[in-house]
Amino acid sequence: MEISKKDVDYVASLARLEFEEKEKENLAKQLGSILGYIEKIKEVDTSTIAPTSHGGTSQNVWRDDVVVKSSQETIDALFKNAPEQDGAFFKVKKVMELED
Repeated sequence: MEISKKDVDYVASLARLEFEEKEKENLAKQLGSILGYIEKIKEVDTSTIAPTSHGGTSQNVWRDDVVVKSSQETIDALFKNAPEQDGAFFKVKKVMELED
């Protein structure tokens, strides 16, 4: 697909970018090449392929959460080396301490 310097100027103005004339020529060629690849990909028949969120077949291997009653000793051991901050991770400590 052919991209002109006018097209590059238009897109650059939308993005608030400025380019020299030589850069505009290079960008026009590169964008044209990219759009050419997209047109080529559109030619592939994908009607028999089921839609997926990604190409991999990985599965979640995390275990289910198990709620247990923790002792103050367990809480202290978990947070022994943690710096004192007010982040989300440290709110867990506060909630666990309140439950005892």
